Amino acid sequence: MIERLITNELTLKRYRRFKKRKLSVVSVYLLILGIALTLIAPVLCNSRPIVMKYHGHIYFPAIFNYHPKELGITDTFDTDYRALTFTNGDFALWPFNKWDPYESNKVIENYPGPPTKQNWMGTDDRGRDVFTRLLYGFKYSIVYAVLVWAIDFGIGTILGSLMGFYGGKLDFFGQRLVEIMSTVPQFFLLIILISIFTPSLFMLVLISSLFSWISISYYVRAEFLKNRKREFVEAARAMGASSAKIVFKHILPNSLTPLITFAPFAIAGHISGLASLDYLGFGLEVPTPSWGELLAQAQKNYTIAWWLAVYPSLALFSTLTLLNLIGEGIRDAMDPNMV
Repeated sequence: MIERLITNELTLKRYRRFKKRKLSVVSVYLLILGIALTLIAPVLCNSRPIVMKYHGHIYFPAIFNYHPKELGITDTFDTDYRALTFTNGDFALWPFNKWDPYESNKVIENYPGPPTKQNWMGTDDRGRDVFTRLLYGFKYSIVYAVLVWAIDFGIGTILGSLMGFYGGKLDFFGQRLVEIMSTVPQFFLLIILISIFTPSLFMLVLISSLFSWISISYYVRAEFLKNRKREFVEAARAMGASSAKIVFKHILPNSLTPLITFAPFAIAGHISGLASLDYLGFGLEVPTPSWGELLAQAQKNYTIAWWLAVYPSLALFSTLTLLNLIGEGIRDAMDPNMV
């Protein structure tokens, strides 16, 4: 099906090379499944019903917020859906895991609590369900990683292409500026900037993108320096093509191979980077679900809560492994020497 949609012969060859790596193909499916699950997490893990009929009316509490007055409740500002009484044909369809990422299990006495039938992967030090927080936390990890990569891709491509295409003084002074920025202790400066500003997801993405574009600019510059003297570029220039047309139609499409190849590895690096920031306490604002924050709890409770170390570590390891397997498949597919 996909092969019929691909009209470019080179792209079709690369796609077929990628398909030969079964582990990479399976990794793509598993990663898509994980992303789909985290996007629909509110209907999988929630303390509210997915759909319910109450007093003759249909509600979707897992998707929409309802004021208690809409349900005929006047003695509270926060509806406890578990305490509702369903009669006269009323019903409720619950998620398969009845915990939201911010709710504590008040039944157990000590936090963190071990895995039970109620909390499959145990609870954290505030009694919140670990499985739910892992599922919700993956959304923040993947969104952060993809956004940072996209911004890096844009900035690095623009600056690298300008330096590589025009060369001369622009390239000379541009490279000196990039070299100076590359010597900055980026991780420590990142922590300082995050400690100054409110660590929202959007702010983390912007701050993390300040320096991570540097490596991309190196690759784009090198590709432009190599391709700008190629025969097809000289032919386009001789035919009177403008600089913009030469860049966007001829050089840029032939310079994206390293960027596409390294994209999964870069995304994996950003996921582990966010986990590191969360582990150190400089990441997402509490109580946002976070893998790194769970690992930080594991470090504080390593003698009594093994599940806080095992399950977040497995989630992080599995995600990074899938991305690296996909990256290896793309690398082989883009390699012209591969048969």
